[in-house]
Amino acid sequence: MARYKPYDYSQSMMMPVSLQEQLIPGTLEFAIHYLVDNDLDLLALDGKFSNDDTGRPAYDPRVLLKVVLLAYSRGIIHSRKIERACRENVTFMALACGQVPDHSTIATFVSSMKDEIEPMFRDVLLACEEMNLLGSTVFSLDGCKLPSNASKEWSGTLQTLRKKQQKLEEKVKELMERQIEADQTQDNPSDLAKRDKQIERIRENADRIQEFLGKNGARIGRTGKEIKSNITDNESAYMKTSHGTVQGFNAQAVVNEKQVITAARAFGHGQDYGHLEPMIEEARQNLVSIGYRSDYMEGKTFLADSNYHCEDNLKVCGEEKLDAYIPDVNFRKRDQRFETQTRHKPDKSDRFTLADFTYDEDNDKYICPNGKELTLRAKRARTKEMVFRSYAMKDGDCTRCRYKAKCLENRGGKHKHLSIPVERLMGTLHAQMIDKIDTEEGRKKYEKRLGMVEPVFANIRTQKRLDRFTLRGRIKVNIQWLLYCMVHNIEKLVRGGYGYATT
Repeated sequence: MARYKPYDYSQSMMMPVSLQEQLIPGTLEFAIHYLVDNDLDLLALDGKFSNDDTGRPAYDPRVLLKVVLLAYSRGIIHSRKIERACRENVTFMALACGQVPDHSTIATFVSSMKDEIEPMFRDVLLACEEMNLLGSTVFSLDGCKLPSNASKEWSGTLQTLRKKQQKLEEKVKELMERQIEADQTQDNPSDLAKRDKQIERIRENADRIQEFLGKNGARIGRTGKEIKSNITDNESAYMKTSHGTVQGFNAQAVVNEKQVITAARAFGHGQDYGHLEPMIEEARQNLVSIGYRSDYMEGKTFLADSNYHCEDNLKVCGEEKLDAYIPDVNFRKRDQRFETQTRHKPDKSDRFTLADFTYDEDNDKYICPNGKELTLRAKRARTKEMVFRSYAMKDGDCTRCRYKAKCLENRGGKHKHLSIPVERLMGTLHAQMIDKIDTEEGRKKYEKRLGMVEPVFANIRTQKRLDRFTLRGRIKVNIQWLLYCMVHNIEKLVRGGYGYATT
């Protein structure tokens, strides 16, 4: 017969634990512990308390900050799970000195660091400077769109929200009529109670929309047109991502060659191109605050992907005297190294090309393969880099054309347009950037971007598991984003020897 080691659940165990011995030099938890105690100025947090003589003693902000930073480094973002870790995990117990702050205290602490978070972020940058991690000749900007604590189902223009409110009110009337009929027929009391709760819930939603519409006007985007508002968090944005649409914030970061985040901020706008100028300014202010000259970034290489490419941003980079490399959306198609990749190949389908249209020089018009005429609409139509002569069909000529599928790129297009290049605008910043990025040196410099900034976001999103923000409002979300960026920079300190150098 098999024999097993005896065990008894009623027995008691004495487990002596030295909290200090759990914080081993060279580890991330030790670096957080030492950094918060010695390099971060948290005196401003003392002003939030007025319990000098009376009132209950508060948790030390340093203890709370240590716990939150360690939790974020391990992908624990919810305050209830952080509280649980303080009860069950020895490392968390060591940083909290055996204290167990409740989840509401943790959540309030994170949300209340509006004025203190940026100075703390800069203190971490100063520690990076002391470890020779900050000096750089290349900077890269990128962002990631993350959902927040807001439902996209409560998004829409004011007109859409009014229609939703009307539908809810109509649904309430319909349920009320059913309720009256049910009272007369003496239906099951439990069914009546369920219907009462349903009516109450729908009425609350309708009142919620009504209250929002009464307090808020239309939300206007960067283009001057109305964009979707959100009843839950109107500072968040309805954004398109590679994983579908989300209701959230656009988290931006400027990274140097050693993958240290020198500037970070969360925005309530999905378009990246509008964030370049404020992020450059943020990076400069952070560097100046720790002792760098205000013109330190002049002449430095600045990399960003094609989402930031626009004439205004190129002008800003020129004014800031940055050696910028921000390609247009078609730069891969012009690069011979990507000829074998399907998504970067020029369109070689069986669609009609300019060669399939006959030019009538005497009348200055084109004849399509179906015999219809395209007349001149504009002699000098302009894009960012080219001047075109524009020809177009009459409305209705393409409606029932047998060649429509081969001719119109857009299935819903009404008629065919032809744009004939006349000249290239060499003086525009857009054209100058194309010439710059298409050189061998330009491609080599831009290649650095992938190895600089993409691993940073991969670390935060995958290793730290920041797949969504748990707070509402841009200020609170920005606090959470900066805390995660601080954790990333502290990891860089540890890898640079910070945990050992302080012993």
